[in-house]
Parts: sequence; C-alpha cells; structure tokens
Amino acid sequence: MLCALALTVGFSINYQLVMDAFSGKTVTTPGEKTAPPVTRTTSSVVTDAYPDLVELEELDELLAEGALLVDARNLAAYRISHPVGAVPMPLKELTTRLPGFMQQVPRDRVLIVYCSGFGCPDSFDLGARLLREGYQQVRVFEGGFPLWRDEGRPLAEGLE
Repeated sequence: MLCALALTVGFSINYQLVMDAFSGKTVTTPGEKTAPPVTRTTSSVVTDAYPDLVELEELDELLAEGALLVDARNLAAYRISHPVGAVPMPLKELTTRLPGFMQQVPRDRVLIVYCSGFGCPDSFDLGARLLREGYQQVRVFEGGFPLWRDEGRPLAEGLE
C-alpha cells in the first residue's frame, strides 16, 4: 500500500515529465547537459560550449539542408539498423574513427548526433568532443534511434 501511494505521488508530481518522455519531446532542459563543458577559444575569449538539442520537427528541415546524422551507438547496433544516411561513430571507437571522419566531413557541416534515446549520454559526449575538434554546428537528437524507428522513418541495415 505504501508503494502504491509513493508511486501515485511521484507520478502526479512528475506527470508532465513522464508524458513528454512518452511523446518523444526533449526531457532535459538546456542547462542539464550530461557531457562535460567544451572549452572553445574565439579571439581571446574562452567559452564553454555544449551541443544544441534538436527536436523531431526540426530534424527534417536540417537534413534537407544537408545535415549529417551521426550514430554514437556501438557498431553492432548500427549494423542491425540505423537511419538511412547515418554514419557510425561509436563513442568507444572514437580515437580510431575520428581522423577519417574529420578528413571527409567539413567542420562547418551541421551534425546531428544520436544514440539509444532518452537517458543515453553518448550523443552528448560525442557532440561535446566534435565541438572540441572544431565542428561548429553540432546538435543532439535526444529521442535517438528509438524515436526515429517508432516514427516510421527510413531505416537501413549493415554498413553503408
């Protein structure tokens, strides 16, 4: 009975947060980033930068303008299924994959990093690292692969 009461109180306090999570809306606020701050030097000013969030509604527009989807999940998950056009950049393989990525992808291209959905910090960590490496427009799609798939968006298998 005590557990039921605690569950009811907790749900009533966090109702909007729970509903936002189930509907695919961004759960974290702009000040709640999981990745450590990235120090960026511009002229003589040093600032901390985090990747910006992107909602599902804005995603199509950015992709139509040439943004690149970057998958921070492990390579096995990428091979099973990933959004069409996404490139693999598993966070655990970053040191070996990043040099080739940097040779092929211009620093001014918009990058949309995703991982395994809400609660997965890999997309923020990868986004922060890409900002540190000089990429200027890095966005994080918090809904990640699960939201992409659940929305019925195009998927591919294997390595592209």
